Amino acid sequence: MTKKKQLLGSLLLLLAAFVWGVAFVAQTEGMEFVGPFTFQGSRFVIAVIVLIPVMLISDSFKRKQGVYAPLTKQQKKYHLKGGIICGVVLTVAANIQQFALQYTTPGKGGFITAMYILFVPLLGIFLRKKVSLKVWIGVVIATLGLYFLCINESLSVNKGDALLLLCAIGFSFHILVIDKFSPGCDGIRLSIIQFATAAVISVILMLIIEKPQLSDLAAAWLPIAYAGALSCAGGYTLQIIGQKYATNATVASLLMSLESVFSVLAQMVLLSAIPTGREFLGCILMFVAIVLAQLSDKKKTA
Repeated sequence: MTKKKQLLGSLLLLLAAFVWGVAFVAQTEGMEFVGPFTFQGSRFVIAVIVLIPVMLISDSFKRKQGVYAPLTKQQKKYHLKGGIICGVVLTVAANIQQFALQYTTPGKGGFITAMYILFVPLLGIFLRKKVSLKVWIGVVIATLGLYFLCINESLSVNKGDALLLLCAIGFSFHILVIDKFSPGCDGIRLSIIQFATAAVISVILMLIIEKPQLSDLAAAWLPIAYAGALSCAGGYTLQIIGQKYATNATVASLLMSLESVFSVLAQMVLLSAIPTGREFLGCILMFVAIVLAQLSDKKKTA
């Protein structure tokens, strides 16, 4: 693989991280007009609408190249099973995150959600996978970072921050189920089924619990469109292409984890909200922990 392609892959992953980081601001702003289930349900619907043409264009390109192979009946069942399971887990994690952002800031949202990078190897213990010393050190540093980021002077935890920790665990399970099913699936098709499943569940909950008005959706169209088309569909596509050309999985994960940094920068630029010195220290410590966790498997992934 040429260095130009490696550079292209790194730039695409960096762009994906930027898109995801800014999405925390979009999610926060969108809930000025609609509820959590409404925002997520609408977002997932848009993601499906955007990804279907991407799939069709990809299939057309493969046919021209002579490498297109229709899915067998067994493969279709596997895609459906994997997509539904991934979609259910995504629904839980994403909606917890959306509820959390009602009570905390986009910057905190990015950093605490990024804890999935530490939770994934820890959950791997139950799958009899070894956890390296660097990951354990990262957990200690991240815990200290969470203290400065989330614990206030009265030694209490913000409700939103606590929910974000649950969200990070949810996304950890999402990464694990994606890791299980993605090797045997077409990435775009798996993603479409996943988003469709999440859309159906979220929309049903939206209609039962929130019952939004069309005027509310119209007022929130820009944040929803950004989160659906760019964060879900666009970010996912950038990730797929970027990881294809990236140097290795360690570099790819590290670049994508920069969404936590971009979430703070987006909060500062778009919302004019400057974190306190204590919160900045917490962000720095958590980012160090994230980097440490990614560097732990360098020899294996290079």
